[in-house]
Amino acid sequence: MSLKEKVEAGIKQAMLAKDKTRLQALRAIKSQILLAETEKGGVQALTPDTELKLLTKAAKQRRESAEVYRAQSRTDLEEVELAELAVIEEFLPQQLDEGDLRERLLEIIQRVGALGPSDMGKVMGVASRELAGQADGKAISNAVNALLNNPNA
Repeated sequence: MSLKEKVEAGIKQAMLAKDKTRLQALRAIKSQILLAETEKGGVQALTPDTELKLLTKAAKQRRESAEVYRAQSRTDLEEVELAELAVIEEFLPQQLDEGDLRERLLEIIQRVGALGPSDMGKVMGVASRELAGQADGKAISNAVNALLNNPNA
């Protein structure tokens, strides 16, 4: 079952349950899917990789919006963003915790033969591809930087 089909089924369930927040989040995902399908040069069916990128982007937008609302003391809007983020995360792969992320990055560092901070680009290229959707890009970057600058940490 494709992401689009899962989202459409979720929309029907949310409508029946009268769950406005869930419905709004699912409609936003569907909107992004439809935009990606119809954009110039777009393909009819999205690849799983493209679907993952769409979901990751949507989750990142919600996180950033929630942070802005928190900074502005708008807890009502922050709660809406966090609720939508929770719905989006249901469709994303399980996120790696800090220990698992570090372990996977150490393996990647060893595999590419990185010796220090100058090899950050090599590590990030592989890590970004392999850990897509499993960890935030900023978290990957911070962890790689820490591991390359202090490999004994």
